[in-house]
Amino acid sequence: MNFFHFLYILLGAGLGLIVLPAVWCLGRKDPERRRSLAQRLGYDLQGCRSIPPAPPRIWIHAVSVGEVKAAETIVHALDASPTELFILLTTTTGTGQRYARSLLADRAVVRYAPVDLWGAVGRFLSAYRPDLLVCMETEIWPNWILRAHRKGVKIVFLNGRISERSIRSYTTIRPLIRPVLEKVDAFSMISEADARRIMRLGAPAHRVQINGNVKMDARDYDPDALSIDGLKRIYAVDGHTPVFIAGSVRGSETDILIDIYTRLAVRVPDLVFIIAPRHIERSARIAALARKKEIDCQMRTELGYGPDGRRAPVVILDTIGELRDLYALASVVFCGASLVPLGGQNVLEPAVWAKPVLFGPSMEDFEEARNLLETFGGGICVKDPQDLAERALYLLTHPAEARRLGRLARQAAFSNRGASRRHARVLLDFLPAPHG
Repeated sequence: MNFFHFLYILLGAGLGLIVLPAVWCLGRKDPERRRSLAQRLGYDLQGCRSIPPAPPRIWIHAVSVGEVKAAETIVHALDASPTELFILLTTTTGTGQRYARSLLADRAVVRYAPVDLWGAVGRFLSAYRPDLLVCMETEIWPNWILRAHRKGVKIVFLNGRISERSIRSYTTIRPLIRPVLEKVDAFSMISEADARRIMRLGAPAHRVQINGNVKMDARDYDPDALSIDGLKRIYAVDGHTPVFIAGSVRGSETDILIDIYTRLAVRVPDLVFIIAPRHIERSARIAALARKKEIDCQMRTELGYGPDGRRAPVVILDTIGELRDLYALASVVFCGASLVPLGGQNVLEPAVWAKPVLFGPSMEDFEEARNLLETFGGGICVKDPQDLAERALYLLTHPAEARRLGRLARQAAFSNRGASRRHARVLLDFLPAPHG
């Protein structure tokens, strides 16, 4: 333990003494919040009763919904191996926790991740006794990694990525980060750029490999026709209905897209606009903004089947986990967090459905996905709101061209097959042999 890690522990303990009592008081009347806090502190460990007495045991950490989706593909790839595995899946956010329970509760023990405090991490590791710690993307938590290493737990960064924005922050604390990275057994990174960045921070070069992006991996993606037909009935659309979907919208993009819709609605008859905020807590604000502009809208949770289905031209997605399948209904898709400087979103999700994809210039967090889509010609970078409005209008009024771009987008998405299997093989190499 170097001086910087010792200082990190002291600062963490001090902040914990200040913050945690207040958080505990706030959660006294909320059982879910109280339970989540107990789990984060390394208590409420009822899930450890189901841990098998013999290895192998894998702890996979996925921050939120996007990482949980990626973890699901890894779990499916691991299940193809002949070894029976115990999987503990942790999340940081509440939305990620709920989504993980709905998706993987029958396959994994789902818990909140411990806060990176020395005692909390120790209690968590002692209770669940993992053989392997898997951090999806790049979660660098010093106490997790150092305490796990001391207990002989193998540590892997999976689907690792570091944007230029992130590395600038990490570089300022490199004396703390470098010794931590030296304890990681493997870095299974997304791209060459990500590999170079993690090595700049101190990852040993011989432990770094490039295996593609699990989120881009169109893993035997067979759409459920019945599910899609059900969505069509709920949203009251068919193959001829023009549908513009804006997914994972953030910040001021909400106002921009509502304004763009009002312009498109005048030019495109029967246009349906579906807007999905990156954080569903913002759904009510979007509805208020639409109604202020006298735009008829509904929340997704208000829609049912038949006469209770969609009646308004604008639908605000206030559910978790539906967006990926909802892209199947689109004529044109815009991927958010890209007109504002927030790094973009995964443009390959709509591409899988053969949809033309529009995105803004801020795509630092999904640079390889953007490059792949542009190489095949299935995606278009728009420079500003005016450009987005013009491109969307053109594609909505020229459906044959939209379908052509969509086919190219799908080719791009499927050209990346196999990433989840490559990443899973990295994990299998570090697992101990099961005891008979």
